[in-house]
Amino acid sequence: MTVYFIGAGPGAADLLTLRADRLIRTSPVCLYAGSIVPEEVLDNTPEGAEVINTARMPLEEIIEVIRRADAQGRDVARLHSGDPSIYSALAEQARRLTTLGIEYEIVPGVPAFSAAAAVLGHELTVPTVGQSVILTRVGGRASAMPDGEDLPTLGRSGATMVIHLAAHDIDRVVAELLPNYGPECPVAVVAYASRPEEKTVRGTLAGIADQVREAGIVRTAVIIVGRVLAAEGFPDSFLYSDDRPRDENGRTLTCTH
Repeated sequence: MTVYFIGAGPGAADLLTLRADRLIRTSPVCLYAGSIVPEEVLDNTPEGAEVINTARMPLEEIIEVIRRADAQGRDVARLHSGDPSIYSALAEQARRLTTLGIEYEIVPGVPAFSAAAAVLGHELTVPTVGQSVILTRVGGRASAMPDGEDLPTLGRSGATMVIHLAAHDIDRVVAELLPNYGPECPVAVVAYASRPEEKTVRGTLAGIADQVREAGIVRTAVIIVGRVLAAEGFPDSFLYSDDRPRDENGRTLTCTH
């Protein structure tokens, strides 16, 4: 018996990986994280499967369901939105399964920030403009942020920033980013990326808060901030440069001096 922590992606069922789809189709127990996992993702659970919405279940109750499935020798598909490596509350579940001696496996999924970038039609790294991406959130509604990971501190780098779980606190986000990014810095907010109810708002730090309120975006969104969203006139990537030394198969040659 194995518990599969599955990244169910940003929402669209056809963004599930082949492995995720196979496991959903074959696991006799499926636990999913409420409305953030759309119903169409659950459409292919096998006939007779035990399908449980865990949105309002305490952690210990979820672990008890898994423990019972383990005793019965039944695999469990544990669905999380996006990718399990980011804000999935995986760690506390994995610790308890390890203590119980229950095997688990992590199945990657398409993360929300990737889906949002696709919606915007942008690469999040642009040569000479932005080559780093910071994935973060703000403290408050959930757990506090560690020292040094607040937006003013992270913003000193000027890197492209993707802020999760913060659309409800857009005024605070803007206030904390303005000193480092300036009022004209491009911003985009994408809610429910890849889903039918998808919403996208684009603007600058100066006006994005009002736009987000007008659009009614308060949850299931990512905020992307950075000059890469409006980068023009930048050079081509070295990947396509005529100056890049290649072998006869087109592979980059390592320069040694």
